[in-house]
Amino acid sequence: MSSSTLGLKSRLAVLNFIEFAVWGAYLTSLGNYLGRIGMSSDISWFYAIQGIVSIFMPGIIGIVADRYIQAQRVLSICHLLAGMFMIGAAIYCMSADNNVEFGPLFTLYSLSVAFYMPTIGLANSVAYSALGRYNLDPVKHFPPIRVFGTIGFICAMLFVNFVGPEGHKFQTSYMQLYVSGILSFLMCIYALTMPKCPVNKGSGKASISDALGLKAFALFKDHTMAIFFLFSMLLGVSLQITNGYGNLFISSFQSVAEYADSWGAKNANALISLSQMSETCCILLIPYCLKRFGIKGVMLMAMIAWVGRFGFFGIGNPGSGVWLFVLSMIVYGIAFDFFNVSGSLYVDQKTDVSIRSSAQGLFMIMTNGLGATFGTLAAGKVLDVVVFSKPEGIEQIEGWHKAWLIFAAYAAVVAILFALIFHDKKKAPEVTKREIADESGADPAGFDIVNGEVGANTNDL
Repeated sequence: MSSSTLGLKSRLAVLNFIEFAVWGAYLTSLGNYLGRIGMSSDISWFYAIQGIVSIFMPGIIGIVADRYIQAQRVLSICHLLAGMFMIGAAIYCMSADNNVEFGPLFTLYSLSVAFYMPTIGLANSVAYSALGRYNLDPVKHFPPIRVFGTIGFICAMLFVNFVGPEGHKFQTSYMQLYVSGILSFLMCIYALTMPKCPVNKGSGKASISDALGLKAFALFKDHTMAIFFLFSMLLGVSLQITNGYGNLFISSFQSVAEYADSWGAKNANALISLSQMSETCCILLIPYCLKRFGIKGVMLMAMIAWVGRFGFFGIGNPGSGVWLFVLSMIVYGIAFDFFNVSGSLYVDQKTDVSIRSSAQGLFMIMTNGLGATFGTLAAGKVLDVVVFSKPEGIEQIEGWHKAWLIFAAYAAVVAILFALIFHDKKKAPEVTKREIADESGADPAGFDIVNGEVGANTNDL
């Protein structure tokens, strides 16, 4: 492996580290803070807004990156704006003290999230483009790079869990918002150091759909892709439920004498960080699993893992049943990464380079957009009935267990339907053949994640 290739992969690893550290600073702990300031019934909206903005923002920003402004520059601008609004939310909470109102906080937070969510797809596009310039197969080389995103997420989680005076850790206060905002500013600067991404301005007279960047939606004309996106949306329903409520659920055991002094109940974010640690291992398994089982097998594994994620929460506790919580954290790596990372790679290989960012944006719309929005709001309704309507203590704990089992049943139904309905016999386009940014003009064969085939000319780097 050349020094230039190693240097590129190191730079992309840092990019992913910061990208997901921004999210990890608050994603799993915001619900805890909101619950402590009397906004338990509003938690679903703070997580649903991530889905709502993902319905349109990734698509719009993806169009800009595909056709008008280089993706790494758009990534920088989005993080600048996301950081400004997140810091604004933190300043408001600090000034309001214990009198935080829903309206101002939700508005500032929503604006920040609106500019952050598109950056997940943009960061992928920047990485895929850079790997293409160096003739590196994304299926083989992107997962080890993406691992550092998970490591960044973990570091941010542990930071807000342990930093701060006893009883006022960052995970229970507005300080987590400051951490996220500062990291966004750092990302704003670092993104500008990335290799330049191509802009497909096109030539001649463009159609209205071309001008608006709607070509990615033509993927729905393909029966297989339409079904894939449909199930991506259905699985996306599960994405934000444990992020929004997992920390609050585990911390709620402190209201029960038997578990009040347990380490897990007092350090929910640290316990949940095992989920992200599991991710670091599972991401590295993706190339092998895609080669061995194809996209259907990998996606089915993710769906079954979601059943375990919710089910183990439903029967565990931070005392004698803490091992069930640990199992829930372990299977999360498969549930999240085998779905998100593999799905992103699949979309990349099934689409042309000219609509790469738009296609990634569409994947975000279906998963973190429509799916996560519906899932978070629906979960909020379920929890309002079976948990928050009950007196604090053992009755709420029993309600939590019932809710997690309901979510597990939903994931099981989706898995069964996917196994019966989704079939993909077509070969995906070879990624490296589509890399117009490859200055060498080489035409090596890529990796087919549908059938698990490696072309004869794939570089072993």
